[in-house]
Amino acid sequence: MSDLLATEHVGALVVIAAATVVLIVAARRRPGAWLQVLALVLVVDEVSWWVYLLAGGEPGSELGQSLPLQLCDVAIFVTAAALWSRLPLLVEVTYFWGLAGTIQALLTPDLPQHFPSYPYLQYYIAHGGVVASALLLVIGLRIHPRPWSVLKVAALTFAYAAVVGVVDAITGADYMYLRAKPPSATLLEALGPWPWYIGAATLIGIALFAILDAPFRWRRASSSAERRAEALR
Repeated sequence: MSDLLATEHVGALVVIAAATVVLIVAARRRPGAWLQVLALVLVVDEVSWWVYLLAGGEPGSELGQSLPLQLCDVAIFVTAAALWSRLPLLVEVTYFWGLAGTIQALLTPDLPQHFPSYPYLQYYIAHGGVVASALLLVIGLRIHPRPWSVLKVAALTFAYAAVVGVVDAITGADYMYLRAKPPSATLLEALGPWPWYIGAATLIGIALFAILDAPFRWRRASSSAERRAEALR
């Protein structure tokens, strides 16, 4: 999608933003089984894409080079697991990957199809669902990142990127855009040629993780200071 100000793009972002607010409020007031339902919706939406590819719904695409190895694809399954289990590590990965990575896919989508095609709807449901879920888990359910969560998620990200890099080298695919930039306009365009944009994107990612953790880092520091003050009384 080359026109980032197109109605179909801006409209999708507005709908996702409104849905996110509703989900956060619902999580605050009445968390329950609907969180598992949301997890299933995300998984079904993602699996439906692979069924669509197997059925030949995307002319010119090869299933062998369309496996769920992009970070956003993995983030969908991690998000579903976090919604289902609410395990802190899964929530942290969802939060950092969703708001530092998946949100970029929403703002600058690599999406040639248009509304109301199936690929268009599937794309925004998947990516919007990850971002909305990240916020409802952390803000709605108040499952906040723990100390060292930035380093843990960064290490997991590097390890996964290394595995994907090996897959790219063997298959000639371009998962996570480690071999080339996507054909549509994205933020990678401003980060220089290959392989420099990979290093720049890595530094930006770490900085975004730190920024996303900053409110909770401040809160942890404040709580620790209060406990020390209380112990001295």
